[in-house]
Amino acid sequence: MVYIKSVEEIRIIREGGRRLAAILSRLALEAKPGTSTAYLEDLANRLITQAGGWPAFKDYPMGGKLFFPSALCVSINNEVVHGASLPDRLLKTGDIVDLDIGMEWPVTEALRREFKAPTNTLSPHGGYYSDTCRTVPIGKISASAKKLLKVTRECLERGIAAAQAGNFINDIGRAVEIHASNHGYGVVEDLVGHGLGYYIHEKPDVLNFIISDKAPENIRLEPGLVIAIEPMINLGGWEVKTGQNGYTILTADGSLSAHFEHSVAITTEGPFILTE
Repeated sequence: MVYIKSVEEIRIIREGGRRLAAILSRLALEAKPGTSTAYLEDLANRLITQAGGWPAFKDYPMGGKLFFPSALCVSINNEVVHGASLPDRLLKTGDIVDLDIGMEWPVTEALRREFKAPTNTLSPHGGYYSDTCRTVPIGKISASAKKLLKVTRECLERGIAAAQAGNFINDIGRAVEIHASNHGYGVVEDLVGHGLGYYIHEKPDVLNFIISDKAPENIRLEPGLVIAIEPMINLGGWEVKTGQNGYTILTADGSLSAHFEHSVAITTEGPFILTE
């Protein structure tokens, strides 16, 4: 089911998204050579709690009786997504690291009163979800890695620009795929963006690649729709595989991968970024 959010609900998702963006910026500053991923995990949990939120990823069901172990995804080099911050790893010079974080906000009655927030009756905590990520360099990185980060960020920007009311999911995917392909990069097809707000993951799937205009997934973008646009771009081929832990996704050929994401509201005045 595709959920359309009210103006008031989008306002609250934006309030939470602003706080989440600040948390991500702090984590990005702390990500440097020698930093422990367990330290980043502890910091993420503390900052989410201080913001009046709840970590959206921790204990998230991954299928097969597996649950994601951390609040923060830390995907390093050839890890596309779902690289957990636990067990602990150390970041080193030359790494590129995707920091991906989701939060439900506000989860206290006091904050809901303060911000005159409607209650999300579909969540036991009553808050609304936002989701964002960026891939950051650790110390000095290679020229090829630097270009991959630049182009992937541009893919996100082009995908957002295409998210106009009246356009279709395919317009987003087309913008992303064409830009990545022009640089010879692989666009991951086994993973997609998503709707969000009432839940951390909702319909529709937000594809980063072109499908048939007649495909049922190619829905029209309506005002009030809130989506996470998140291109995942590989330096090599688009194919991926699942790691031994059962949930971390890696490039099949071992090449580097980058990932950027914003939560975006579709409005009659254009796409509105909720996580900056």
